[in-house]
Amino acid sequence: MQGIIAPMTQLTGTEKSRYIQGVFTRIARQYDLMNRLMTGGQDLAWRREVIRRAALPPNASLLDLGAGTGDLARFARAQNPSARITAADFTVEMMRIGRKPADAFAWSAADALSLPFGSALFDAVISGFLMRNVVDRDKALREQYRVLKPGGRIVILDTTRPKPNLLSPFIWIHMHLVIPTLGTLLSGQRDAYTYLPDSSEAFLSAEELAERMTQAGFLRVGFKRLMFGTIAIHWAEK
Repeated sequence: MQGIIAPMTQLTGTEKSRYIQGVFTRIARQYDLMNRLMTGGQDLAWRREVIRRAALPPNASLLDLGAGTGDLARFARAQNPSARITAADFTVEMMRIGRKPADAFAWSAADALSLPFGSALFDAVISGFLMRNVVDRDKALREQYRVLKPGGRIVILDTTRPKPNLLSPFIWIHMHLVIPTLGTLLSGQRDAYTYLPDSSEAFLSAEELAERMTQAGFLRVGFKRLMFGTIAIHWAEK
């Protein structure tokens, strides 16, 4: 499907980073609501599974990278009250909108390609819909590997390209018609919600992301597909 935003998926480097920051700045207030609507509320269960697969030990140190409004960090706090959690994102407006006085965790402005944290610091690094948007996926994986303790776990929740199947036409309609229409009605930002399907289709397949994780040094890499093959959770250990 042609449109004004499709070429944006071809941007690289600083230009792409600035564009993505602009997208998430503009949709920050509607971000959580749109996630619920786009997934029929299923993303809540996916986030709980991310925390479960992180297998946090008592008093664990956890990095929620690309934390956005802090959903994953709050699920982690609810499931692991003793965990020491840092929620990090490079879009300040997302954190400003999401931050709540009751949050019992730290917030940090951070670029996934150059994390402001020491090496071997965290027991787990988790992310929700981050990897599709980073400029250099291999570097982002290497940075997450660096800040993990030996034996630490990485868990990634993101979109993935589904394999062709009987539902493919309906998936295309949902991605290219339903989501942009909802986004326009709720936020007035049709371009931002056209970027979502375009960037999802340009992203790695589940198998390709698993291979990139292996190349970054991760061990025991696994993944599962969700929502008719359009979402995947990946996990691995350092």
